[in-house]
Amino acid sequence: MQAFTTHDGIVAALDRANVDTDQIIPKQFLKRIERTGFGQFLFNDWRFQEDGTANPAFELNRPEAKGATILLARRNFGCGSSREHAPWALADYGFRVVIAPTFADIFYSNCFSNGILPIRLAEEDVDELFRRAAAAAATAGAYRLTVDLHDCSLTDDQDFSRSFEVEPFRQRCLLEGLDNISLSMQHTDAIAAWEAAHGLAPIANA
Repeated sequence: MQAFTTHDGIVAALDRANVDTDQIIPKQFLKRIERTGFGQFLFNDWRFQEDGTANPAFELNRPEAKGATILLARRNFGCGSSREHAPWALADYGFRVVIAPTFADIFYSNCFSNGILPIRLAEEDVDELFRRAAAAAATAGAYRLTVDLHDCSLTDDQDFSRSFEVEPFRQRCLLEGLDNISLSMQHTDAIAAWEAAHGLAPIANA
């Protein structure tokens, strides 16, 4: 898993609440067994029109969102089914950060397992970020934010600065790029000792 330390990126402002996982990655695209390749289908029903062309009205298709790696959204982002394909699609598209007032619990947890940092901010702070993103778009510019996971800070170049909370264990895992498998592999000696004590063949020779 790619480690997350600091990140500076363009913000895509998705001004919608209760975005569920079927909207993030529609069910008809859940046929792949790899974690990659889902980005092309991200928000498929919103990004594309019936003839397959890009929908110019959709937030991610607007010029100011080109190259965005930070997604700004409203409350209850990632609700619905527990499919891990949702953070897979976001990561494959290029998003490293999702900011919202609240997230669905399972989606929130899945983000950390897939190298995405979900940041919860107060409603009024999210409102302010939307205002700043809109102001930048009005002048044909992109809005950028800098995220530092070491000190859990979020800043722009216009004096906006907020701190956010991340559980220490999840913070460490992201900083070191550790997913569940990587965490387990840190204890190979203990696992091998337990296997030997119970008469089991080592995993490598199984």
